Amino acid sequence: MSATTPWLIAGLGNPGPDYAGNRHNVGFMVADLLAGRMDAKFKSHKGARAHVVEGRIGIPGTTSTRVVLAKPMSYMNVSGGPVKALLDFYGIRTDRLLVVHDELDIDYGTLRLKLGGGDNGHNGLKSITKVLGRDYYRVRFGVGRPPGRMQVADYVLKDFSAAERKELAYFVDRTADACEALITEGLERAQSTYNS
Repeated sequence: MSATTPWLIAGLGNPGPDYAGNRHNVGFMVADLLAGRMDAKFKSHKGARAHVVEGRIGIPGTTSTRVVLAKPMSYMNVSGGPVKALLDFYGIRTDRLLVVHDELDIDYGTLRLKLGGGDNGHNGLKSITKVLGRDYYRVRFGVGRPPGRMQVADYVLKDFSAAERKELAYFVDRTADACEALITEGLERAQSTYNS
């Protein structure tokens, strides 16, 4: 694969304003922030049912890396189709795919960077893994477990609480930093910095 082959960073979420502030949409939030850092706006990619931005991350010049940011515009549980269509369109292999998603089994705001592994019941990951296999990078953003007897689906489809929102911008910013570090410095170095 050519050194100029871009990475695909897929932020997972559900399309539409009703979902914008949901815990399940933190992947979209991170993708939006990364696009803002590139001073770029998402455009519709008709063939893939996704919104995309093409740009570079890292230090401009020799150490910057081409990336395609994507927000699948299918619903979360069928994210695999748009992600695969974008990989095919741009000629990107799964070893240059980074998926950003919410994670129930990690405390709020905590990050875990990893390569491969299970889907842990996450429907977006389930869909992607079904189409592509497990060997892609993930940045997992902790949202914690639902309180009491609240159903998981109800919890992830609720907006972050008022208390969580006080720190949300900081945590989203840190997650975007982690994505950039994984791509420019490699998994191990990024893990040592961000796997808190």
